[in-house]
Amino acid sequence: MNTLAAFRSALRALAANKLRSVLTMLGIIIGVGAVITMIAVGRGATERVQAQMKGLGSNIMLVLPGTITAGGVRLGAQTGQALSDDDAVAIAREIPEVQVAAPSLRTGVQVVVGNTNWSTSLFGSTNDYLEAREWPLAEGRLFDAAELQGSAKVALIGKTVAEQLFGDADPMDQVIRVRKIPMTVIGVLEKKGQNSMGQDQDDVIFVPITTYRNRIQGGNAGKLRRVGSISVKVQEGRDMKAVEESIKDLLRQRFKVQPGAEDPFSIRNLTEILQAQEASSRVMTLLLAAVAGISLVIGGIGIMNIMLVSVTERTREIGLRMAVGARGRDILTQFLIEAVTLSLIGGAIGVVLGAGATWAVGAFAGWKVSMTPESILLAAGFSAFVGVFFGFYPARRASRLLPIEALRYE
Repeated sequence: MNTLAAFRSALRALAANKLRSVLTMLGIIIGVGAVITMIAVGRGATERVQAQMKGLGSNIMLVLPGTITAGGVRLGAQTGQALSDDDAVAIAREIPEVQVAAPSLRTGVQVVVGNTNWSTSLFGSTNDYLEAREWPLAEGRLFDAAELQGSAKVALIGKTVAEQLFGDADPMDQVIRVRKIPMTVIGVLEKKGQNSMGQDQDDVIFVPITTYRNRIQGGNAGKLRRVGSISVKVQEGRDMKAVEESIKDLLRQRFKVQPGAEDPFSIRNLTEILQAQEASSRVMTLLLAAVAGISLVIGGIGIMNIMLVSVTERTREIGLRMAVGARGRDILTQFLIEAVTLSLIGGAIGVVLGAGATWAVGAFAGWKVSMTPESILLAAGFSAFVGVFFGFYPARRASRLLPIEALRYE
């Protein structure tokens, strides 16, 4: 019996017991669908973290004022000794592995253009901050040296601010009012998207740090030169941990921290945090796929069970085939093809089910999903393997029946 004839015979045998065949395939259908959906959800989570890493920039660390403890009570973040512009300069100058160290200040403001207003975040910083974040301009220019030193009333705006204040109009050289102070827009930043906390990074305005201190904060802010944070970008290929320790040692020296005393600052390795999130997402993807794969194994056990029943029911038929010249390998091929056919049909239905479930998760749950041809081939290939693996024993058992005993079977 050739393979085509065996395949036709398998289809006839499966069609003779339609309900039983459908119930047998159910485990494969659910398993394949679950594998495809779970891999799509896991890959979507991984891609989201990768997008956040790209939006953040590479090799980024954030230096923040630390906490202080008084009377056994921790008073919260940024209650310790303040950071200053000089600390940022020292980090960039004295640690060779540091590419840039950008001081920054931040607050919330209401921005007005004509009859339109918008609540957004205002950053006071330098051009180094945009270099650290790998944040290019979509149009316009960066701050020049005179503007950075002279508290110039100029601003760079994010895409969200541009859309909310100007719509389709060109924001370049337009005047916006920030806390009643007129600022000229000299540049629009490229779109960044959301960060790891779900916040819109494009909803932002940048002004020179001197402008922030002298025109937004006022008072003694310009004299004290304090900053809210320092964004440190490490050169590509450098050991982030080693650089972090170097920054820590430098700041402890500058702040004259005694051995064993608590650091009056904190350092957050943002790239390391997101890399850990990415690794967790990948592990979760594998875990979800493994759990879903259990359904395929259960489906395979169902196929083995039904094929054993089929061998018992068709014992006389097997005897007749052998009596008229069928060889053991012909019987083995026939029953193996039946098992694989069950698996492949179930796998095909499972692929359709998985695609539909993936779409539903993305559309109704709002999760980011990513279904790839590789995941479909993996699920379909595994379903075929299950058919071969669990169908082999019943097929081998059928092929080893003795014709005379098979013909006598009642």
